[in-house]
Amino acid sequence: MIEVKNLVKKYGDHVAVDHLTFTVEKGQIYGFLGPNGAGKSTTMNIMTGYIGATEGEVLIDGHDILKDAQEAKKCIGYLPEIPPVYPDMTVEEYLHFSAQLKGVKKSEQEAQIERVMKMTEVEDVAGRLIKNLSKGYRQRVGLAHAIMGFPPIIILDEPTVGLDPKQIIEIRQLIRELSKEHTIILSSHILSEISEICDYVMIIAHGKLIASDTTQNLTKMMQGQNIYNFLVKGEKDQVRQALEQIGGIEKIDINPYREENIVDVTVECSVEPAHDGRDVSADEESVKTTRRDYREEIFYALAHAECPMMASAKYVSLEDIFLELTEETDAQNINKKEKRRFLLKRPKAEEVQDNGSDL
Repeated sequence: MIEVKNLVKKYGDHVAVDHLTFTVEKGQIYGFLGPNGAGKSTTMNIMTGYIGATEGEVLIDGHDILKDAQEAKKCIGYLPEIPPVYPDMTVEEYLHFSAQLKGVKKSEQEAQIERVMKMTEVEDVAGRLIKNLSKGYRQRVGLAHAIMGFPPIIILDEPTVGLDPKQIIEIRQLIRELSKEHTIILSSHILSEISEICDYVMIIAHGKLIASDTTQNLTKMMQGQNIYNFLVKGEKDQVRQALEQIGGIEKIDINPYREENIVDVTVECSVEPAHDGRDVSADEESVKTTRRDYREEIFYALAHAECPMMASAKYVSLEDIFLELTEETDAQNINKKEKRRFLLKRPKAEEVQDNGSDL
């Protein structure tokens, strides 16, 4: 339904969106996840035609958002972070205005307004001025505007920001209901929101798409890094000494647990293929499937040291994935900045020669 190709947005020297490419399929809930300033809102503003891109293109159901804006925008309902509502209108007046704006046939307006108000549960405040509504209700009115005309795609920018816990739960339930008839794209920097609502996750950092997959597949990807987490009964030094006897363990983190004499252990092991005599160098998938499994070695090493394992195989959460991927991107950007700073400060060849001649 949506194709984003090589999207770039620059503000002077600052690159807000850096060559984004992705596809949104029909009937799914997609989540843009990223820290504040990652480029989520800028991307959504480009996708909805609010601003133009420096480079690249966005196709909405085959229509270019800039070259064929009218047809493309007919396919979209958009709720920005701050709902674009008129405070001096009543809810019903505003929705009548919205229906006219979106070209809903006059004969269908009343029925559609009634349906939209029921879906967003704003019937009880239909006659009230929007400026007198709570933030949660204003958000609902903004959603009602977004779904007016029943476009196939609903785009929501930080839909629960600033809401209380009860309002957040209600908005999430509403989004799930909407997903039965619409393709939903929402942005958030709240990990729990994305993991609870979305079928598909796109992680953005520094304007770049650094991961794009289902939560389950992202979890499998992270678990494939040979990281093991488990609880062990025993003294910290005793546990560490037992684990250090295993070749291939690169890092050991041991922290106190809430129960006495139990420690929380995380080990990072080298990612190497199992030595089963097969040549897997030419087949990447074979390397993945025959990766060395350290679990038995860890179990027997701890058992030999009389440090029983109490629990293992901690679930890799979306938070773990997000932190791991964004930290890698942060490190890469810092290295680029340091390199650029070095190049800018480095004297030119002729300056070096001049300095040499003065000595």
